[in-house]
Amino acid sequence: MADNAIAHSNSSIDMCRLVKLSKHHHDNGNLTVVEDCNEIPFKIKRTYYLYDIPGGVERGGHSHKALYQLIVAISGAFDVTIDDGVKSLTVTLNRPYEGLLIVPGIWRTLENFSSGSVCAVIASEHYDEDDYIRDYNEFKQLTACKRKE
Repeated sequence: MADNAIAHSNSSIDMCRLVKLSKHHHDNGNLTVVEDCNEIPFKIKRTYYLYDIPGGVERGGHSHKALYQLIVAISGAFDVTIDDGVKSLTVTLNRPYEGLLIVPGIWRTLENFSSGSVCAVIASEHYDEDDYIRDYNEFKQLTACKRKE
């Protein structure tokens, strides 16, 4: 737990950022490309998407110890609230050529999904349950040293 506390104490929502992805316009539609180590600062190991999310449902509600993510609203819109244990910020994603880069040690919650929205998540690691922190109180304990600064 000490190593995780160090990693989380160095994480800040200021390290998260919106990433503009390339948008190629053609007469027959648009194309956006995401390539590892070009648009995003990690090698892509996993991609998944959320869809058919019922109204009022919240997703996420966890932090990662080592995983980086790029979250993109492929269709529709939703809010992502990021929290580093000291401050939080809510970002609305609603453009398929823009994603939110989330670094390890940041709590994230996704909510307010519009009808028909599709959320794509591009991840730096394969699924590993041990990488998750799913209890907010545990997350706050790991980030406690930030409050002392």
